[in-house]
Amino acid sequence: MMRAYLQLLRLPNVFTAMADILLGFLFTHRGLEPAGEFALLLAASSLMYLAGMALNDVFDLEQDTRERPSRPLPSARISLAAARRLGFGMLAAGLALGWVASSLTGDVRSGVVATALAVMVFLYDRVLKRTPLGPLAMGACRTLNVLLGMSAADGGWQAVNWVVAGAIGLYIVGVTIFARKEAARSLRPQLALGLGVMIAGLALLASLPAWATGREWPPIDVPGRWHIFWGLLSLLIAWRCLRAILDPRPQFVQDAVRNSIFSLVILDAGACLAVQDFQWGVVILALLIPTMTLGRWIYST
Repeated sequence: MMRAYLQLLRLPNVFTAMADILLGFLFTHRGLEPAGEFALLLAASSLMYLAGMALNDVFDLEQDTRERPSRPLPSARISLAAARRLGFGMLAAGLALGWVASSLTGDVRSGVVATALAVMVFLYDRVLKRTPLGPLAMGACRTLNVLLGMSAADGGWQAVNWVVAGAIGLYIVGVTIFARKEAARSLRPQLALGLGVMIAGLALLASLPAWATGREWPPIDVPGRWHIFWGLLSLLIAWRCLRAILDPRPQFVQDAVRNSIFSLVILDAGACLAVQDFQWGVVILALLIPTMTLGRWIYST
């Protein structure tokens, strides 16, 4: 039963949401202080991400019964009512924690962003997923998640804050396009489009120094070989996607999607290095350990 719930929540993926919060917080703070505010934002993000996974299966029950009968709900290992209670309960709890963070900072941004994220999670799962707006909605969720990590910052957001959050969101738009037909044989033009949008997100992150104004804090100070890093990362992500484009069977597409999702942790770590010492990039990268370890046991797509 425990494994069924972990499969429902796609637990390995939640560490990518945590990486977004770490990126957002470290992009606007010198470290993880105030620890209480950081912990609240991390918990809020994690709960809303897990809620989105549960509600995804709640609203996809009919389709999963046809295409993925082994999933926890179609196989009756978890009841629909229990999954619905869990999903909406975690969504409400995450939203509440976002407003608690606002009460500590005296700034409404955490609560407002958490509210927008909760609404977008619900709209994606319930309404937008199968529409042309689905990938954009999923990208918006990731953008809001990074902004949630930034929401405890003193002062307003600078251009680079929006660029970082938007680039992560754009990358996820591409991943979502790529994954649209992952349970069946995908169309090569769709896969190629998804890969192209992912590369565009990576290119936007690589262009980060061009958006710096000198007014942001911490200041932008990219390490040497910055563009080489992003080029190599793009190649590492693209090669598995290219294999799926050449042979768009579900197993290759799903492998590429899983690799692209897990690579989000590396994107967050790399972007963090624009404002932080190497040690903080390592902290974010460490989230790959539970992500990949649990991913061997619990399917993540």
